Amino acid sequence: MLDFCLMSAKKASLKIAYQGVAGANSELACLQINPNAEAIGYHSFEDAFSATVKGETDLACLPVENSLAGSINQTYDLLTDSVLHVVGEQIVRVHHNLMAKPGTKLTDIKRVYSHPQALAQSQVFLRKHGYEAVTDFDTAGAAKVLSENGGEGKAALATKRAAEIYGLEVLAEHVEDMDFNYTRFLVLGPDEIIKQGENNKSSMIIATRHRPGDLVACLEEFPKNDINMTKIESRPRRDKPWSYLFYIDIEGHIEDQNVQQAMTGLMRKAAFVKFLGSYPAAPLIDPEP
Repeated sequence: MLDFCLMSAKKASLKIAYQGVAGANSELACLQINPNAEAIGYHSFEDAFSATVKGETDLACLPVENSLAGSINQTYDLLTDSVLHVVGEQIVRVHHNLMAKPGTKLTDIKRVYSHPQALAQSQVFLRKHGYEAVTDFDTAGAAKVLSENGGEGKAALATKRAAEIYGLEVLAEHVEDMDFNYTRFLVLGPDEIIKQGENNKSSMIIATRHRPGDLVACLEEFPKNDINMTKIESRPRRDKPWSYLFYIDIEGHIEDQNVQQAMTGLMRKAAFVKFLGSYPAAPLIDPEP
């Protein structure tokens, strides 16, 4: 059992897997864990998971929800069968910045490339300037392609770090339509961690029997034990049509007596329970002025 924040003191270099390329918000989440970590980008969520399971990286840091777009289902689906534990969470403030090759002016731009969510979250800016939105695999990936193959009239929406990495010039900062834009990431590792302080969360997956009131009966275990549930998400089961798994986050740590009592009650009532881990809760981030 090892606190993931202390891993770098035990190793020459902490390696963290993420999905995407350098400059992505996922890489920023990795560097929030430890600015000296080696953040390694992978093509897919599955590849990042696999790298950590195989020991190629110490941790994986993958997004689970965005404050505007909602849940990111790939991560939830991978957690169902994963042997990894949730050992932490990170919250990243998302900013979209318009960038192009040096010397490009705002009036030169005709098309803007980025991930569909980034484009959707910046519609007011794009419409104001009459830019055509063109979808790409991800934000930093769009910046990378632009730096390698960009032509006249092209720009990308990505992080400032992406602009620095790929030698692009930021023409407009923070062009997103809404200020309240955050992405929550789960930090996954091979070992559970011991309790760190009092501000903790726990995550689990449950399935209920197909009977009236079964889900309610399971969820009653939380208020009965004075536990606040912070999230519940349903996803289809891949082995049983029209049946669902419920991904649940609660306040508290598995070492707390009330959490242990709730888990005991859940195991008696639910058809399936998988405990994913207890971990320090990320501090709340207030919207920027």
